Amino acid sequence: MNKGITTFAAVLTCLLFFNLSFAQTSVQNKLPNWAFGGFERPANTNPIISPLAGSRFLDPMSGKQVGWEAFYTFNPAATVKNGKVVVLYRSEDMTGDAIGTRTSRIGYAESTNGLHFKRSGKPVVYPGNDSQKEFEWPGGCEDPRVAVTENGTYVMFYTQWNRKVPRLGVATSKDLVTWVKHGPIFRKFYNGKFADIPNKSASIVTQLKGGKIVIAKVNGKYWMYWGELHVFAATSTNLVDWEPLTDGKGELKWLISPRKNYFDSDLTECGPPALITKNGIILFYNGKNHPGNGGDKRFNGNSYCAGQVLFSLKDPTKAIGRLNVPFLRPMEPFEKSGQYVNGTVFIEGLTYFKNKWFLYYGCADSKVGVAVFDPNKPAPPDPVPVL
Repeated sequence: MNKGITTFAAVLTCLLFFNLSFAQTSVQNKLPNWAFGGFERPANTNPIISPLAGSRFLDPMSGKQVGWEAFYTFNPAATVKNGKVVVLYRSEDMTGDAIGTRTSRIGYAESTNGLHFKRSGKPVVYPGNDSQKEFEWPGGCEDPRVAVTENGTYVMFYTQWNRKVPRLGVATSKDLVTWVKHGPIFRKFYNGKFADIPNKSASIVTQLKGGKIVIAKVNGKYWMYWGELHVFAATSTNLVDWEPLTDGKGELKWLISPRKNYFDSDLTECGPPALITKNGIILFYNGKNHPGNGGDKRFNGNSYCAGQVLFSLKDPTKAIGRLNVPFLRPMEPFEKSGQYVNGTVFIEGLTYFKNKWFLYYGCADSKVGVAVFDPNKPAPPDPVPVL
């Protein structure tokens, strides 16, 4: 009898210790009032776009039919046109054998509910026999972000990849299908000093106006955040030619940078178009976690999670708030397996549609996913392990 009581007490003690330990290793990730969230993955929906081996396209570079979206489809831009959500997604063919060695093109898909998409079957932006050959052959056109002006001109920023130097390029369109390429965006300032350094990931500042996200001006000029390691900024008067912000030494001005022991400890890469709110300008960005001692041990090394930083509207170079934990992180199997096995939710597209916010993201550099935020619904808490 005494032995049984002793055994029961030991088991009870273990259970209590386990529960206490669990309570001490998780905390509710509550977002500050200025941040957007929570975004939820719709049930039985993701991934919304996956590779298709049967899509064929006459490639201007080779003169042959290629399976332009046969290998991977990921990293999407998004906007609204004629009452439909349009996603412009990066595709890769099967011409290479590693990340960065295949040719990328940008495909078109549209949806009446933001969740289920019909594709066009052919890319809308791709390396062609045009003025951008030196910048886009043979790597192609990657990682689009898109926004629209109040008069209905769509502006796309994307990476031009010639497998030598990645450059931010810009293209414009009235219908999201036929695009005019304008080339690298930094050539006309500082004697081209920043035109030929690696540059990518542009998030132009927008605002919600009349129920529609449109490109906005800040202090009389168009404004963008850009960058892959640090976050920089640039301004424009015509949406095509952009002047990078510099410091007192004539070098690029750093606005935010990676933080040791955080989810963004390895790099901070701009996401979808930034958004003006009543609290300031929110930049949604992608943070890469350092794989060594400098990273956040709660997340995989080299994983990509989604963050937010709040900039002052009066001084858009000044960060006044920043999330310490991600608001979206790799959780689903298709976000942790594929071309990028460390886990990736790479955000690039944000739309306001039917009174909800739809966030489109790349899953492990392989597929496209969506998460939805309903402002009228309480945000669910996200348990995050405590170090």
